[in-house]
Amino acid sequence: MAVIATGIEITELTDVAQWGRLRSTNVYRHTIEGNAMTTEADRLTDRVAYEFTGLHHVQLAIPPGSEDACRGFWGGILGMAEVEKPPVLAARGGCWFRGGGLELHLGVDADFAPARKAHPGILVADLDALAQRLSQNGLEATWDGEFPGHKRFYASDPVGNRLEFLEPIGGHR
Repeated sequence: MAVIATGIEITELTDVAQWGRLRSTNVYRHTIEGNAMTTEADRLTDRVAYEFTGLHHVQLAIPPGSEDACRGFWGGILGMAEVEKPPVLAARGGCWFRGGGLELHLGVDADFAPARKAHPGILVADLDALAQRLSQNGLEATWDGEFPGHKRFYASDPVGNRLEFLEPIGGHR
């Protein structure tokens, strides 16, 4: 059984089509399960035959000719290992990196514009050490304490893409 709160009215939600209709009118539903809030959209994923098992990689766009600057940042400063691209994809330019369970693909975009809002959120052990490493290399970390249960800051890659680095505190993830 699911419950929808629409203003002060509480309505039982039992039909997936009904949820879709309500969701499209910006009516949201939450239930408390232990200490976690779960949306009906989360519950609906229990009704499918597949499951998401992880994230293979994140891709960021870079302008043509910026691969060396990106190698200096992602490989040199951040210490990620460059991964050889398959030959058919290497012909397109860009570069790939892997480290700490992450894979990052940098793809050349002729019409490049830096991502100023969209960004990867990268979990870090010892966030202060990373901030210090960036500072030692002339890069700015902009701290933001507004994400509950995490220390975090924003930085930019060499081509201006926004990056978020965060570290859980107090057992959060």
